Amino acid sequence: FLAAALLATAGAADLALAHGDVTPQPIDVTGLAPLKEGEWLTQNPYSGDPKAIEIGASGYNQNCARCHGLEVISGGLAPDLRYLEKGEAGDEWFMERIRRGATINGVTKMPAFEGIISQEAMWAIRAYIEAKHDDS
Repeated sequence: FLAAALLATAGAADLALAHGDVTPQPIDVTGLAPLKEGEWLTQNPYSGDPKAIEIGASGYNQNCARCHGLEVISGGLAPDLRYLEKGEAGDEWFMERIRRGATINGVTKMPAFEGIISQEAMWAIRAYIEAKHDDS
């Protein structure tokens, strides 16, 4: 029993150390209306758009699922994104966090994605998260 408990603790420590250690992957946004370069929106222009949700699902699975869980259901490592506030207030918070990431006590908890994935891809991921929120 003790050995199993120690192994489980070691595994949890590995997961904690791995959090935020994701290499961001680019996302193909072909099929989405392009957004104006350099002008960051505060409201999701793709909310409810089926193509954006499809692209967002792929982008989420490549970049977010490792920490936030498959199908946007967190296993406790990172916040469960299904519970993000809807509407413009939630959009603003989401965009700030995905662009800038999060560092707490000098530890990267979430990488910054600005400059790595496009604004279109970020909003597509938000559209996917919203769609999963509606499913729950």
